[in-house]
Amino acid sequence: MLTLDRIYQAAHVLKDCVRKTDLIPSANMPVGCELHLKTENLQITGSFKVRGAYFKIAMLSDDEKKKGVIACSAGNHAQGVALAAQRLGTHATIFIPSTAPLSKIEATKKLGADIRLVDGVYDDAYEAAISYQKEKNGVFIHPFDDLDVIAGQGTVGLEILEQISNLDAIVVPIGGGGLISGISFAVKMLNPACKIYGVQAAKASSMYDSLEIKARTPLNHISTFADGIAVKCPGAATFELCTQYVDQVVTVTDDEIATAILTLMEQQKLVAEGAGATAVAAVLFNKLPINGKKVCAIISGGNIDVTILSRVINRGLLTTGRLSELKIEMIDKPGQLTGVSSIIAGLGANVTKVLHDPGGENTDINGCFLHISMETKNREHFLAVRQAIQDAGYSIVAT
Repeated sequence: MLTLDRIYQAAHVLKDCVRKTDLIPSANMPVGCELHLKTENLQITGSFKVRGAYFKIAMLSDDEKKKGVIACSAGNHAQGVALAAQRLGTHATIFIPSTAPLSKIEATKKLGADIRLVDGVYDDAYEAAISYQKEKNGVFIHPFDDLDVIAGQGTVGLEILEQISNLDAIVVPIGGGGLISGISFAVKMLNPACKIYGVQAAKASSMYDSLEIKARTPLNHISTFADGIAVKCPGAATFELCTQYVDQVVTVTDDEIATAILTLMEQQKLVAEGAGATAVAAVLFNKLPINGKKVCAIISGGNIDVTILSRVINRGLLTTGRLSELKIEMIDKPGQLTGVSSIIAGLGANVTKVLHDPGGENTDINGCFLHISMETKNREHFLAVRQAIQDAGYSIVAT
């Protein structure tokens, strides 16, 4: 069984090899609570995952280390296992879904691990890793469903309680459940009044669904850019711990996660990956009963692929109404564009792209469509611009 002593032991083992990451107050973020951010995105390897992986491998016997360790991961656990294996004198073979960000794969290779790419998602990599473990008789390092791994992740909870007093709630991302299991157990043992809230991606909601029906339930399909929490089924141990110690689990959409990433970058100068931003997304979009409370949201990782980052930023701008598009039907005659653009400029918006479309067989012969892309302050600002264009007599056919 998981014990508080085991988590304290993990903290002792980890004190010289992982960072005690900062807990910082949020500034200028539009939330109705006193929000603090636990910056595990600034951890070595860029994620909390190194905590559980290192503690698990540190507890192995010399004979077990000689056999080598085997793992499966979407990327962050892979880096943790690779680093721990490198420092603790064993060899790591790691199975990674082919959909994982290239940056995570390359970072794991640089740490000396043998990488095996598997078509599919995390669960497909898991099956391949288990098959290989049976063949080679190495030690499998589970990314979440292992009590030593959970104890290592629980050290995040100990640090939070050391760093801040009178905390009302902690908000934690959930994939397979290792992080929230360790944190919830540690915190509830030391401060039972502190609420523990979990957050999953809406299209990868295996723990949420399982807790709803009170039984572990695998998903047939998952779809989210938050690859670090793209898990089809929660672990047996993590499900039981969440059942006992987690107060509520909610879900957020990919658009909400993208908005959280953008907000963290702009307001906090912090880079979070999709999985790492889910807790902040739940706070930003009022998914939890935390108004007026003292809250800690965990940014669990920062290993976002730069090729995805630009898409995420664009989606966040669209979701918050800061990038907008209008399709206006009008008569094709001189001065029309000037009239529309003057309205937009007069309200403080900025036109970034204009496309003139002469229309088709279902429009007037002298008709056309004007497609306008623009930068606005927020959704309310965009709606004001749209209304002003309509009030001037123009016909908006799409936004």
